[in-house]
Amino acid sequence: MKTIEVNNLKRIFKASLGMFKRKFKEIKAVDGISFNLTFISLVSLICPNGAGKTTTVKMLTTLLIPTNGSARILGYDIVKQAPEIRPRIGFIFGGERGLYWRLSGIDNLRYFASLYYVDPAKAKKRIPYLLKLVGLSDRGREKVEGYSRGMRQRLHVARALLHDPEVLFLDEPTMGLDPVGARELRQTIKNLQSEKKTIFMTTHYMFEADALCQRIAIINKGKIVVLDTPEKIKETVKDLSVVEIEVFGVPHEKMEKIRALPFVDSAMVENRDQRQLIIVHTPCGAEAIPELVNTLRGLNIGKITSREPTLEDAYVRLVGGDA
Repeated sequence: MKTIEVNNLKRIFKASLGMFKRKFKEIKAVDGISFNLTFISLVSLICPNGAGKTTTVKMLTTLLIPTNGSARILGYDIVKQAPEIRPRIGFIFGGERGLYWRLSGIDNLRYFASLYYVDPAKAKKRIPYLLKLVGLSDRGREKVEGYSRGMRQRLHVARALLHDPEVLFLDEPTMGLDPVGARELRQTIKNLQSEKKTIFMTTHYMFEADALCQRIAIINKGKIVVLDTPEKIKETVKDLSVVEIEVFGVPHEKMEKIRALPFVDSAMVENRDQRQLIIVHTPCGAEAIPELVNTLRGLNIGKITSREPTLEDAYVRLVGGDA
């Protein structure tokens, strides 16, 4: 049986134009996406900010009604059979809401177990198991107000698993976490694979999706542009190398000249503190460096490196990297 079936799913929002004139603009948050997932340990949905990933998750978790199209979770229609879906799924949205800070971790889980109608005898056994799974066994009796943000996110994972759902949705679970907290939560997500569930995660961290997921779906402008394994997606840039040039101030016209070079596939600028990093995708590799440096003549240039492309570079090529 297919775990998640999505057919031409759309969601359109109306945005008001002006305070007094009742004019509205239609915004296509999700524009006809379709995909099918059978039992998979972990799949990730990636797209630029505002391109529809959270909207997609809200529709699949029955929190938002689609404008058009259809979707089924475990064979149940997300609109017509929402009550049948909800006991079979769990979901976690980024942020710290959804926990009672003055209660301990254990008391939070006991409370939510009662809301999920989990049998008390089963909850008594499952709560210690879940605290161990998310690495909070030794902190379960402490109040949540004393937890770090990463610990709260891991407690959210335990809460979402209390009723033993078949499908788990994670919407940007590491958003806003410090590096240590994010690493611990990623390890928790890896551990979830022992639960043998379908895990549907959204993120905009390429390395995170590459490290955790068996399949990745990339959305651009409301549509899925690819759904495949990380390895297959990275093959889309196997013909390219990446040249990175550190500069200290780069005018727009210089970037336009870089992009106009015949051997440049794409080029973009990333701000790094007081400097910028020009990232150039080219099939020429290090051989392109002299001409690139010549084009940037007059600028203060720092370190120059050439490397093999990553999943992030494949993402840039697929969604457009001329930003």
